[in-house]
Amino acid sequence: MSNERAWEEKYQIRSLADVPRPAAFLQEHAAMLGTGGTALDIAMGAGQNGVFLAQRGYVVTGVDRSCAASALSQEYARSKGVSIDAVAADMLDWPFPENHFDVILNLYFLEPALAPRIKAGLKKGGLLFFETYTLDQQRFDGPHNPDFLLKPNELLESFRDLFIAFYHERIEPNGKGSYRAVASMIAMKG
Repeated sequence: MSNERAWEEKYQIRSLADVPRPAAFLQEHAAMLGTGGTALDIAMGAGQNGVFLAQRGYVVTGVDRSCAASALSQEYARSKGVSIDAVAADMLDWPFPENHFDVILNLYFLEPALAPRIKAGLKKGGLLFFETYTLDQQRFDGPHNPDFLLKPNELLESFRDLFIAFYHERIEPNGKGSYRAVASMIAMKG
C-alpha cells in the first residue's frame, strides 16, 4: 500500500471521537498567540490544532494532502462552532502567500524544502510553532525513516534568521509506555 493511500485510509476511518487533543506544545505556549489574525496549519491532519487557533479568533487555513483529513477537519471545526479553510493539497505544490500569516504551525511534519517558504509566508512579528521527531526517535516506537527525522540542531539551523523565542530538544515519556524524541521551537520573524 502506498504511503499516500495509507494516510487517506487513516482519516477515512476516523470519527470526531477519534480526533486527538491539540498538541500539548501548542497548548503550553498559547499565551504567546494573542487573539486573532491569520494562521496556517501545515499537514493539519484531523484539524485539532487549527481548530485550537480558530477558537482564539484566528482565520485558519489548514493544508493536508489527504482529502479525507480535510473533510474530517472541517467537520471537526463545525462541531466546535468555528470554521477553517481546509485545503487538500501537497504542501510542496501549495502556493504560500508571502507576508501573510501571523502564525504558522508545523507540527509532526518534516519537509526541509519548505523552510524558505515558511519564512516568507510569515508576516513581520509572525510566529512559527514547529515540533517534530528527532533522529533519536529511531530508538523507540514511531517513525524511523531518517528522511523524516531532525538531525541535532537542524531545526535551529533551518530557521536561524528568525528570532528563536523557545527551543528544546528532548527525550520524554510519550504517555503510552514508551518515549518520544522531539525538537520544539517557537520563532518570530523580525
